[in-house]
Amino acid sequence: MKASNKLSSRPEHIRESTTREKVLKNIRHALIETSENPFPDVDFDTEIYKPMKEDGDINFAIEFTKVGGKFIFCDSAQDMLAKVKGLFSEKGWSEAWCNEESLTGLLNHAMVPVKRVNQGIEAMKVAVTSCEFLIARLGSIMMSSQQFSGRRMYSYPEVHIVIAFTSQIVPDIKQALSAIREKYAGKMPSMVSIVTGPSRTADIEKTLVMGAHGPKELYVFLADDIS
Repeated sequence: MKASNKLSSRPEHIRESTTREKVLKNIRHALIETSENPFPDVDFDTEIYKPMKEDGDINFAIEFTKVGGKFIFCDSAQDMLAKVKGLFSEKGWSEAWCNEESLTGLLNHAMVPVKRVNQGIEAMKVAVTSCEFLIARLGSIMMSSQQFSGRRMYSYPEVHIVIAFTSQIVPDIKQALSAIREKYAGKMPSMVSIVTGPSRTADIEKTLVMGAHGPKELYVFLADDIS
């Protein structure tokens, strides 16, 4: 009897229905009988972050290294070439996977053999890609499925090397999203990913494991735009 009274006291739109139907009916009811905004004075336009004390490239480098990334600034295209060549030599990497023609040229000049993704990704160790934007405040890298590299190049390899330029630096995620919408003229990529440092997890027995869901090492080579 009590249960019947309790049920009858509910609004008619959610009586005698499954849990899923109750949720959907509640949503419909809320859409039909809308209430006034209880917080009309909330300001959604003013920035919530304090201004950065450093320039964008410096702030990016600081935050990026804090999360385990390895940042290399290059004075020129020739300097970038020398530093990329030096890194491959130092680490003993014999080849790189790259799908972008401009970056393939850089690797060829550095005398690094280049492979494409369709040449057996199971052996992929070092991938070299560009990026969409660098987010200065977070030290994060925005990637998308619209890049020639595709999705696998920044999630599959053990080592991910990003070649970027200062014109790609934006202050925050808000500006990065606005810029990518403008870049693709309203046709957003099917996937946009923000990468912050090398892949890591502590889900397994609270032990830190590197490279569990992506690269163990993440490098960013940054240079001023070539005029």
